[in-house]
Amino acid sequence: MSFLDLLYFIVPATIAYAAPLIFTAIGGVFSERSGVVNIGLEGLMVMGAFIGILFNLLYADTFGSWTPWIALLVAMVVSAVFSILHAVASISFRADQVVSGVAINMLGIAIALFSVKMIFGKGQTDLIQQKIARFDIPILQDIPIIGPMFFKSVYGSSILAISVALVAWFVIYKTPFGLRLRSVGEHPMAADTMGINVTRTRYVAVIISGALAGIGGAVYAITTTNDFGHATINGQGFMALAALIFGKWHPIGAMGAALFFGFAQALAISASKIPYIQDVPTVYLHILPYVLTILALAGFIGRANAPKAIGQPYIKGRR
Repeated sequence: MSFLDLLYFIVPATIAYAAPLIFTAIGGVFSERSGVVNIGLEGLMVMGAFIGILFNLLYADTFGSWTPWIALLVAMVVSAVFSILHAVASISFRADQVVSGVAINMLGIAIALFSVKMIFGKGQTDLIQQKIARFDIPILQDIPIIGPMFFKSVYGSSILAISVALVAWFVIYKTPFGLRLRSVGEHPMAADTMGINVTRTRYVAVIISGALAGIGGAVYAITTTNDFGHATINGQGFMALAALIFGKWHPIGAMGAALFFGFAQALAISASKIPYIQDVPTVYLHILPYVLTILALAGFIGRANAPKAIGQPYIKGRR
């Protein structure tokens, strides 16, 4: 395999693996920009993956090729509702946001696996038949070198993920809602003084976070594993959390970090075709994404400029 052929294989795989991380990391950006830490991205992804697969299996005959896309919408709604638990605990009850996020992670996998056992009578679901199809982008696919690399055999969900990152950048930095969101995360008392409803803004941000994480989980399950079990998500939510920190709580930065982690996962599956790397034991390549996650967190969590009020509950009228 030539170097160019390798790129034609690994670049589309990178984008495909990065898409769920992009959705989830962007969701985390909304939540943490408002001042609410969302450690529960993993649990929200698990819930999205479970609902996406379940809907796909139950309604494939009804909706046909539209099934996976409708499944994404259903997963988005269910995970958004599920994230309200984190919002209530963290914002209304002013509980420790990290503890609340961990509880979401534990509750998400518990509910999903219990439901799988009750519905299917085993530890994982059946394989889905309706998947998100790959397609070639007309005209662009004919561009020399970059055409086959970026515009052939593309998942629609990958294009959607990149679009969501760009829209998120516009919303956060170019709209009144984005200004309110950032002000609540930087100085909630000043925002409250200016008439901004801090509680409502934070609730909306956390719910958006849950919705996007749900889409991310469903995309990963539908495009990568094609079923749901205890190891379906397997740390993807924590990678997304690392991506938003690595990307300095910026939508475009989070997307770039997600592509970096997606490349690490793509490298693990294509290592057998790469000279020199093919001699590395497979287990080391499979743990590479998680090692990079730890290194990214260890190297950047102290240097990145997080929103100043992140993790701090706001009590109206108290300085």
